[in-house]
Amino acid sequence: MRIEEDVLGTIEVADGCYWKSQTQRSLENFPIGKEKMPEPLIRAFALLKLSCARANLRSGIITSFQEAAIAHVCRRILDGELRDQFPLSVWQTGSGTQTNMNLNEVITTLGNQFAGTDILHPNDVVNASQSSNDTFPSALHIMAVMEIKDRLLPALETMAECLRTLESRFAGIIKIGRTHLQDATPLYLSGEVSGWRSMIEHSQHQILDTLPYLQELAIGATAVGSGINSPEGFDVLFCRILSRETGIDFRPDPNKYHALTSKDACVFLSGALKGLAANLMKIANDIRWLASGPRCGIGELIIPANEPGSSIMPGKVNPTQCEAVTMVALQVMGNDASVGMAASQGNFELNVFMPLIAENLCQSIRLLADASDSFTRRCLSGLEANRPVIESNLENSLMLVTCLNPVIGYKKAARAARTAHEQGITLKEAILSLGYLSGEEFDEYVQPEKMVHPLS
Repeated sequence: MRIEEDVLGTIEVADGCYWKSQTQRSLENFPIGKEKMPEPLIRAFALLKLSCARANLRSGIITSFQEAAIAHVCRRILDGELRDQFPLSVWQTGSGTQTNMNLNEVITTLGNQFAGTDILHPNDVVNASQSSNDTFPSALHIMAVMEIKDRLLPALETMAECLRTLESRFAGIIKIGRTHLQDATPLYLSGEVSGWRSMIEHSQHQILDTLPYLQELAIGATAVGSGINSPEGFDVLFCRILSRETGIDFRPDPNKYHALTSKDACVFLSGALKGLAANLMKIANDIRWLASGPRCGIGELIIPANEPGSSIMPGKVNPTQCEAVTMVALQVMGNDASVGMAASQGNFELNVFMPLIAENLCQSIRLLADASDSFTRRCLSGLEANRPVIESNLENSLMLVTCLNPVIGYKKAARAARTAHEQGITLKEAILSLGYLSGEEFDEYVQPEKMVHPLS
């Protein structure tokens, strides 16, 4: 053990831990849960500290030797090293101050080792021109933008492309439609799949719509939004440096008071993620209903047999990928409720629910990305149409009578459908027994391929 000192006195820190007193006090004071600050947030903080150091160098606040030492440690963090040096709980101070100091302390210790002399201080040098109050919300936005671009949007594009392939594969297959879980008029199976594909595309666009707001950063606001102890133009310089580093157009939030106390961009993103979750829930439920059976369900689709479905029933295949997606969807919806409530608590000049927001957004993005990727590879890509069942269901549906509305009228058509259902006969047999049409006329008018588009 070694002794670290701060304004509250001394505290022991274990050898091999590169943090200092504030991190250690947080570890001891918040033994709550097992959730640690998300790794993508730590990476975002490393990018932030790297960019702040460069901006401070150009502003004449730190030396080139100090900047080089900070940059060296930040690069190690970005390369995936030192993960065990960031052990703090999500359930800490709501401003995330202790995580900001965790970064500052680790960078100081290792930066001084790199320099061979004590040239860094966690507050005076590594945290120069900054406050936890503007670094944490900035890192939160950086994390969200990078996770969306690097993980979620590529997974959604892969899913959309897979659905486009399914549309081509299912082209020309006519099936019975269903509304209210009851038989409806026919449609192309490819048309049904195109609806799924459009849901994913709409979610892609809605998530993209959140990025301009997330790319506005709080940096330069410091403690309460006034920018105290930050040089004029630091925010612009920082964003220019960060944008070059990431290839993403980050900008200063034009109103720093808004940037510290409001988390509306996070709510906007969380809502878009919830919209995606709702769409994935619908698609997964459609597939598991349509694949139900194989003998006693709808059975119009065949899902891949990825693993045995039962520990007691041999040969059972369950829609497990659909079930995983729907569980993820519910988790994301729950996360959204927490994010919305947390964002509403921006009292006066600061929101103090930011670690919760960071944890929930990170989890939602990663769960949606991972579930979308798994669902695409292990379910959608192997989906098959059960043509015999589709054709049988189409032939037996009473709702084919809908195309006779313009011919015999709604009232007679309804009577024919009811007669066929009550007597257990075909629709054609009912029409003939009621004398509404001849067999030749019925065959002329009742053709499913004429019912899958508007009247010409």
